[in-house]
Amino acid sequence: MDALDQKLNAACPGRVVRKDLLHRIKKGTNVPSFVLEFLLARYCASDDPEEVEAGIQAVFDTLEDNFVRSDEGNRAQSLVQQKGKHKFIDKVHVSYKESEKRHWAEMENFGSRRIAIPEKFYRDNDRLLEGGIWAEVTVGHNDVDEDKYAFYIEDLRPIQLSRFDPKQFFDARKTFSTSEWLDVLIRSMGLEPAKMTKRLKFHYLARLLCFVEANYNFVELGPRGTGKSYAFSEFSPYSTLISQASTSTLFFNNARHKVGLVGFWDTVAFDEVGRARIKDQETADIMKSYMASGRFSRGVEVVANASLAFVGNIDHSIEQVVNSEQFDLFLPLPKEFDLAIIDRFFTYMPGWEIPKNSSAYLTQSYGFITDYLAEAFHHLAKQSRYDYVNGHVKLGSSVEGRDEMAIKRTVAGFLKLMHPAGDPTPEELDEYVAYAVEGRRRVKEQLNKRKEDDEYANINLSYINAAGEEIVVWCPESKSAPATQTPKRQSLPGSSKTKPVERPAIEKPPTPLPQKSPPSAEVPSLTEQHFTIHYGDVGNSYGTLFGDYLRGAKSVSIEDAYIRLPHQISNLIRFCEMLVLAGTVRQIDLVTAVDNQEQKAQVDSRLNELSDSLRDHGIEFSHIFSETIHDREIKSDTGWIIKIGRGLDVYQPPENWNTIGANDMALRPCLETKVDIFRK
Repeated sequence: MDALDQKLNAACPGRVVRKDLLHRIKKGTNVPSFVLEFLLARYCASDDPEEVEAGIQAVFDTLEDNFVRSDEGNRAQSLVQQKGKHKFIDKVHVSYKESEKRHWAEMENFGSRRIAIPEKFYRDNDRLLEGGIWAEVTVGHNDVDEDKYAFYIEDLRPIQLSRFDPKQFFDARKTFSTSEWLDVLIRSMGLEPAKMTKRLKFHYLARLLCFVEANYNFVELGPRGTGKSYAFSEFSPYSTLISQASTSTLFFNNARHKVGLVGFWDTVAFDEVGRARIKDQETADIMKSYMASGRFSRGVEVVANASLAFVGNIDHSIEQVVNSEQFDLFLPLPKEFDLAIIDRFFTYMPGWEIPKNSSAYLTQSYGFITDYLAEAFHHLAKQSRYDYVNGHVKLGSSVEGRDEMAIKRTVAGFLKLMHPAGDPTPEELDEYVAYAVEGRRRVKEQLNKRKEDDEYANINLSYINAAGEEIVVWCPESKSAPATQTPKRQSLPGSSKTKPVERPAIEKPPTPLPQKSPPSAEVPSLTEQHFTIHYGDVGNSYGTLFGDYLRGAKSVSIEDAYIRLPHQISNLIRFCEMLVLAGTVRQIDLVTAVDNQEQKAQVDSRLNELSDSLRDHGIEFSHIFSETIHDREIKSDTGWIIKIGRGLDVYQPPENWNTIGANDMALRPCLETKVDIFRK
């Protein structure tokens, strides 16, 4: 043991573990690290080499006897039948089967989805119903022939601490200097801080912000093999990793009247976010509201505390992207992640600065037991350091509303991680603020590059340091990239074209970027049109049909009796997105109809959420319900009237949502309808 190991063992006896032991056991198993460390803490709580070796053997024996691989489910079931009962280490889910009016447990590796479970287990632990938990589970065999199940759960013990003493944790922190404590946290992640710069340590620390700061929005994009998802899949039992999301699973299930994942986890992380499937537009819309305030409405008002993390791969040269006029560092994100969602990211951690996973970076020293640290973080997530940050952090004039909240929330997270029991020195606080400002600037630079006007042009974010000096913070990858610092703007109609900015050459880019045509700045001569869209026609998005006729409009009114079903509301959202991108519209009015009062309440709730979202873009939205409306038309204050026989609902529903045209309306086949466009 080195000096830090000795100090950590003296301050935190029984709460630390040798991380090299974890590395030895981890190889060849797919058991989460916090489960393995749970066993190591049970069997290897000693400094004696012989006892440690015996403990490691006990861990291996426990895994051999109690852990079942996914291909051994049949053998495990047979073992329970022969012995009458057996204890397993497995991940347990519980689901309610409406047709049978009862709950059934499922064990991932045991291989059965119909395991009877007493109510007390899922009543006392809601996370069994949402995502599942790892536990020690005693499974018994049911010999009653009349029952329609073979197995039942006799006992279930979640693999996590039964009690956490925050004072003990805070007292331990006081015995370390700030630099020592930073190294303790890095070692607790299984890494060796002696091989890292301080900036790299801060990057790894940033991955933990979601665990200590409630409702924190984090994004990290970088190369493969840098451990992006490790913290969210294995570091804490209070985190869950998902690859797809729907409104019912992520936010609220109307059928069950139950809050989704955000109500049961401290952190919900999207793995491989570039390939994440957002199942419906409503999910993206609710996500915007939730990321902004930690609340949303879906028939009922819901408040939750889960942070959202988005991690994924970026397959292009960072130098090439920052010097590109057309592409930005959010290139891998799904198209559902529009400007409103991106603007809600508090920090963008540069994953390309993280080294590839290598045994050279693994520590051989002691760190906190992962589960113990997870409990500490879970406790800290309920605390607030925002008031302290608000009173001690001064930011420059370019820092706007969302920038300020993002920066201060990041600093508050660093204070919880680094100073859970005290306050930083002014110099330490400056370091945290500088890092937070950089993370937010990286978000804003890409917003400014993606948006063709000056809404996000104030990218030179700064702070006032302890000496009273204003410090402008730069992102190192883009500081010398004119395409990012002064992005080319689209010329206005009738004006001279913007003079192109000379860009530095990129030598031998490793991966070519996809090509796309820049949007045309020319507005065609507009004339009245009367035409028919035939059944099966494609190439008719709202933009190609009548986008040019709404350019320059400040207000648009829509009369359409059939904005009531989910796909029809989704059509309206697509139409509103087109108006947002037009950049001039400031008022949208809708007149529609419903079939009954229950439907009216549902539609009213969704349209109110749309109104909140549009208000973020400077557009006011109103809607009323009419009992006599029949015609379908769109009017603008520029005088154009657009009549469509089928209104906005002009597209065929896709046969399934995994086909071309399911998301891009220009590729979706249409229904037959007549279109008339004329001036009032």
